[in-house]
Amino acid sequence: MASSDEFRLASAGIDKEGRLPRKYTEEGQGAKKNISPPLQWHNVPQGTNTLALVVEDIDAPDPNEPIVPWTMWVVVNIPPNLSKGLPEGFSGKEDDLGGDYAGIKEGHNDFKVPGWRVPKLPSHGHKIQFKLFALDYDDNAIHLGNKVTKEKLLEAIEGHVLGEAVLMAIS
Repeated sequence: MASSDEFRLASAGIDKEGRLPRKYTEEGQGAKKNISPPLQWHNVPQGTNTLALVVEDIDAPDPNEPIVPWTMWVVVNIPPNLSKGLPEGFSGKEDDLGGDYAGIKEGHNDFKVPGWRVPKLPSHGHKIQFKLFALDYDDNAIHLGNKVTKEKLLEAIEGHVLGEAVLMAIS
């Protein structure tokens, strides 16, 4: 159980059993599919200027390797003071929302496109890891060029991580 002052990540969209509902995956119906879940964070470490998020299926099978994480979402330049966090369906709408959301940038997932995308899984019970990084960049932004990827992000944040908050879900 997390202490009340620990940096943590939460989602009202993940059910009490820790399951990621179908509307957040490729298995949803019609317009109710591949919607990014709502995310909130609490107790951001002091000195944090920006946040970055990586979401992966850490149980993804690969034909050549036993398990290779599959990147579903990369998000950078998240203002740490967003009181409501990222709303449900945020992916693809950062410019529409404007204000504090306007500077947020979505990176490329393993489908090689920007935004949230959960593939149709061959079996259920995969562990989905949401990892939020609290970062101390001086200008409140990570500059990774036009094509942000998990690999570029993880390399760029070395030495700048003040804390990590992890949320696990089952798909």
